[in-house]
Amino acid sequence: MVKNRRVNVLLDKIIKELESLKAFEIQSINIKNRSALADFIIVASGSSSRHINSIVTNLIKSNKKKVLSSEGLGNTDWVIVDFGDIIVNVFKPEARKYYSIEKIWSDNELKDEKSSFG
Repeated sequence: MVKNRRVNVLLDKIIKELESLKAFEIQSINIKNRSALADFIIVASGSSSRHINSIVTNLIKSNKKKVLSSEGLGNTDWVIVDFGDIIVNVFKPEARKYYSIEKIWSDNELKDEKSSFG
């Protein structure tokens, strides 16, 4: 219960920071019951490579002790920041459309893989 509250507080903090850094189309996806990867995935967009770099750099600076790793800062079409229970993805709009992370993780009528074997 304490972990859930801690994760939700961090989730709210990250979303507010993304909003203040002018990220747009921010979406939070609960994957807690679908994957051991994390509890939540956040997907957001930035308008340019410079904007994405600024968003992620500021997000990392303000959460130094909570960030486990980041990937993609050199490219800045898609940057991932791993907070353990929360994974933040910041995309350029065209890369976001291409990879369609929301479609992959959305709650559509997918059956649990465990129940589909045997």
